[in-house]
Amino acid sequence: MATIKEQPLPKWFTGMLYTDGDTVTNPFSGESYELSPAELSIYDFIMGCQMTGRMQNDMIKALTWFRKANPKAYMVLLD
Repeated sequence: MATIKEQPLPKWFTGMLYTDGDTVTNPFSGESYELSPAELSIYDFIMGCQMTGRMQNDMIKALTWFRKANPKAYMVLLD
């Protein structure tokens, strides 16, 4: 079984880098997706930006990164 190479975090990312991934559930649909450590780090960064309403440019960059790194998870969790 082939493994998918994990996307490296972008250089602009200054958030917390997790060492473990986790399952995240979309609170609206109830659908879940298993995220890698990098994906979880970006996902939490996006959620933090949404909650605070700050760092709009970085949030757009993070959404773009996530959409490219894991399109299926993006559709389940963020679209």
